[in-house]
Amino acid sequence: MRHQDEFAWDTFEQDKIEQGTSEEEEGHMAKSYRVGPGTRAVNRVFLTMTRLGIGKGYRHILTVNGRKSGRPYSTPVDVMSAGGERWLVAAYGVSNWVRNARVAGEVGLSRGGRSEKWRVVELGPEESVPVLRQYLREVPVTRAYFDVTPDSADEEFAAEAARHPVFRLVPFA
Repeated sequence: MRHQDEFAWDTFEQDKIEQGTSEEEEGHMAKSYRVGPGTRAVNRVFLTMTRLGIGKGYRHILTVNGRKSGRPYSTPVDVMSAGGERWLVAAYGVSNWVRNARVAGEVGLSRGGRSEKWRVVELGPEESVPVLRQYLREVPVTRAYFDVTPDSADEEFAAEAARHPVFRLVPFA
C-alpha cells in the first residue's frame, strides 16, 4: 500500500518532469527549481505530514531565521544520516534556507512533534562527495536537479557541491 506522501511526491515530481527536459536530451543540464503555486501546495502537504511524523523518515521541517527579517521560516528538507553523523543537502540549489542557514549558523529540525536545534557547518567540496552520493541514492526524485549521476566521478561530485551545498549538523553541547 502506498503512503499518501509518496503519491503527492510522485505527482509533484511529474509536474517538474513535464516542465523540464529529459535526461536523454543531448547536452543535459540540471533543471532549475522554481517555486510556483503547485510547489507551495505540495510543501504545505509535506509540512503537515512531517509535523505528524508521517512519510519518509529522513524528511524533516527545517526552521531558520531570515537573514534580513529575523523571522523564522520553515520548509521541508531531507536529512541524511550515516555513521552517527547527520547532514542537510541543498537539493534544489542555493535557496533562501541555505542563505539563511549560512548567516544564522544554526537551524531547527522537527518531525512528529519533536524539535531539535543544530549548529550547521558547511562542508568543502571534497567532504561533500560521499554525502551527495548518498543523497542521490536515497532521494532519487531530485536527480534532475543535479549534473551528476550516482556513477559520476568524485571530481564531478566535488564540482557539484558549489550548486548543492552540504551542511553537517552539529548538536549543541
